Amino acid sequence: MNSTLALEASATTFTSARDRAVLCARIGEENKAKNVLVLDMRGITPIYDFFVLLTGASRRQIHTIAEEIDDAMRSAGDTRLSIQGYQASRWVVQDYGDVVVHVFDAEARTYYSLEDLWADAPRLDWTRD
Repeated sequence: MNSTLALEASATTFTSARDRAVLCARIGEENKAKNVLVLDMRGITPIYDFFVLLTGASRRQIHTIAEEIDDAMRSAGDTRLSIQGYQASRWVVQDYGDVVVHVFDAEARTYYSLEDLWADAPRLDWTRD
């Protein structure tokens, strides 16, 4: 775990889904993810509270982003329920129950366009928290 934010997470308890979604966004930004977006899904679906969408430039960067986010979430006391797409590395999905993290390559992000699919979901300004 190389992230300064992940180290801070180990000393802090992130109790709300919102706080953990913001943590994921910040870890992604710290690892040079592009187009970092947090969607507030609470009024849209009862299945999860937040989507965190990030874009990586390469397979290695996508892996690093996913691994650093998982380290930070584990340090914050959260457990990943599942991960999909890690081997293919075009779209890695990490499920933490109320927070779902999507790390895409640029082509997959454009193709699936989750921010358009969930256009009714408010965008959280995670940079201000």
